[in-house]
Amino acid sequence: MNSTFIIAEAGANHNRDFDLALKLIDAAVTAGSDAVKFQTYSSETLYSKNTPDFSFHANIPELIKGIELPREWQSKLKKHCDDKNIEFMSTPFDERAIEELYNLGVKRYKIAGFEATDPRFVKLVAQTGLPIILTAGIGTNIGMIGLIKKWIHEENPTCDLTILHGNNAYPTPFHDINLGQIRLIKENYPNLKVGLSDHTEGVLVPPIAVALGAVVIEKHFTLNRALKGPDHHFAIEPEQLKLMVSNIRIVEKCLGTKAFITESEKREMKAMRSVVVKEAMKKSGVFGIDKITTKRPRLENSIPAIDFYKILGKKATRDLHADDILMMNDVEGF
Repeated sequence: MNSTFIIAEAGANHNRDFDLALKLIDAAVTAGSDAVKFQTYSSETLYSKNTPDFSFHANIPELIKGIELPREWQSKLKKHCDDKNIEFMSTPFDERAIEELYNLGVKRYKIAGFEATDPRFVKLVAQTGLPIILTAGIGTNIGMIGLIKKWIHEENPTCDLTILHGNNAYPTPFHDINLGQIRLIKENYPNLKVGLSDHTEGVLVPPIAVALGAVVIEKHFTLNRALKGPDHHFAIEPEQLKLMVSNIRIVEKCLGTKAFITESEKREMKAMRSVVVKEAMKKSGVFGIDKITTKRPRLENSIPAIDFYKILGKKATRDLHADDILMMNDVEGF
């Protein structure tokens, strides 16, 4: 199978500290991630200035302003990613961000779950002609995915589209992650690639998603969950990210189909059964059901147990002793 594309989601966990942003990239590289992703937005274009106070924060525009990625960082972050041989990504949240990222030469766009049901914005991203990874999160079901697919293909009929199943609760309880949705999307849209945007705590869920058919995994990470900021508390730390990547790569190795005898099994073949003589027999004696049985081991030229019934009625080519392991040349015409 193709290697799972693993996106280490730095998001807003740079805390507007450029050195911290660079360290996040380095941690993603060390963990073996394929891409590291930030988010490009401005408070003014993301939330209305008339947004009422929410329970988790008295002033949402003020909160967003405090965690914006400085736009002038983007080219520097991409260069650092290029130097480290990891793909730079950033989720755009406004028209300016779409254009800036395109001009930077990003390979693909990511559309977040909260924006996925906005046809105006989805179409703007699709018009770039670049591949799109889109989280089908809050407000989406199988029918809505079909509508989103339609919006994108109206603007770019050949768009390379990947749908990530996701849940937009931060963190997502295990009982709400509903990984069966991955198979459901695959069944309903067999031509789409499917993945997971995971907001559960820990690293258990992503490898399971890969076993279910996910080809892209996105996971928030931070250098330290104790740091201040809205996205640190549910993110995983560098050692967990490394473990997640390692476990995904192990799962990939486990997803092959069974060979007749695998390479690792060959050295264990001696534990299989051979046909064995029950009691002494003279040369030309006839092998009857009462003369032979099956026992371990299986030797290189012994007659395997699977051929037990093929021997019945045939003659011995030599004198045999009780418990002799029958070899191929011990049976006439075999």
